[in-house]
Amino acid sequence: MIKENQDLQPFNTFGISVKADLFSSFDSVETLDRLIKNSNGLPLLILGGGSNVLFTRDYHGLVLKNEIKGFDIISENNDAVIVRAGAGEIWHEFVLKCIDKGFGGIENLSLIPGSVGASPMQNIGAYGVEIKDVFHSLSAYHLATGEIHTFDKSQCEFGYRESVFKRKLKGQYVIIDVSFDLSKNPKINSSYGAIENELKAMGISSPSIKDISNAVIAIRSSKLPDPNKVGNAGSFFKNPVVEKEVADSILKDYPNAPVYPADNGKRKLAAGWLIEQAGWKGKTLENYGVHKLQALVLVNYGGATGHEVLDLSTSIIADIKSKFGVELEREVNIL
Repeated sequence: MIKENQDLQPFNTFGISVKADLFSSFDSVETLDRLIKNSNGLPLLILGGGSNVLFTRDYHGLVLKNEIKGFDIISENNDAVIVRAGAGEIWHEFVLKCIDKGFGGIENLSLIPGSVGASPMQNIGAYGVEIKDVFHSLSAYHLATGEIHTFDKSQCEFGYRESVFKRKLKGQYVIIDVSFDLSKNPKINSSYGAIENELKAMGISSPSIKDISNAVIAIRSSKLPDPNKVGNAGSFFKNPVVEKEVADSILKDYPNAPVYPADNGKRKLAAGWLIEQAGWKGKTLENYGVHKLQALVLVNYGGATGHEVLDLSTSIIADIKSKFGVELEREVNIL
């Protein structure tokens, strides 16, 4: 059923109240196909978990929420398994289901908000793991033809929080399902210090994938606001990748600045650290601001507009550019 003048506040984790001219959901390719063919060429927006979007205006077109479910094993042997999940599955619930079955590889990505379908679009990552590390393939509905196309890892053109679906093919496909290469004999990845420290606090020296997941959940819960309580979209900015000379210049003034090696001799900086050093952490402007525990997270305490949050991000970007000579890039999609 298509609804008119639908408030989108329940469908975005920032909790921004804007209206969609038309709104519906779909739980199958057949329903999606019917809705697309009856849309009469209206502007179209596909929503998953709404966890990586900032609405700044009403949407004059058709908004479709992806609710395609499913979990099945498409191939396995003694060591590995390929698991397929519907794009409308909640990501964290999918991770926990895999852990319960002893399938390892995505436990470090526990508690990331959003849907399975959004995970390859963003190439989501945390604590030393990215989707591209475990990705097998995906199926996607081609909006122009109604055909289902399959994409392998190379065709997705994964980058840092990037994929072909955010650039070259943006707005051309709807992801239907995603398949992952997981391990039955998983290699534990606790290389990030925060995980090691959390495991130590938990008294665990030989962690299982469940232990890693629990540690990640504890860390994320201690630093990041629950979007069910405080409107936010998780990390608002990408960690900037800069030339070595830029990083060296920052290290000269701030010897303890977190700097990590990146591809092609470049360096990755911690956006949250930059924002905190510039004095933005915990800053509140009326009913929105920067989270007090994690400077990467912009928050809506209730009733803020998308434009207010966007203007705040613009001010932060300009300030970091002025103070450090580094251009921050938004990770969240602005609509």
